[in-house]
Amino acid sequence: MQKLSADALVAFVKRACPTCTLIEEAMARVAREANGFFVVSQDDPQFPAGVTRIIDDRALDLSWLNNIEATPTLIRFDGGRETERVEAWNREGWRRLTGITDLGEGLPTFRPG
Repeated sequence: MQKLSADALVAFVKRACPTCTLIEEAMARVAREANGFFVVSQDDPQFPAGVTRIIDDRALDLSWLNNIEATPTLIRFDGGRETERVEAWNREGWRRLTGITDLGEGLPTFRPG
């Protein structure tokens, strides 16, 4: 199992999740603009497009270790410890964690995973 870096922003996703596919372009933008962004993909190590730092978690080891109950889930790690989590697509929560103030323009305010 790959270890996550001490300071990271990590999205747990899967292609089979309609909300995850809805926010695919938003995740690609986070990958371009936010430092330390990784995606942990539960079912397709090529998903999402536009993200190069993807961890293959088809065995669900990292998801289990991080108590992921729904996708998408975005977690901020500081010093290797979880400091904040946003479950589902919550535009304000994703903006807060990523620091991208206009992330998700045109997407719903909230959509469960």
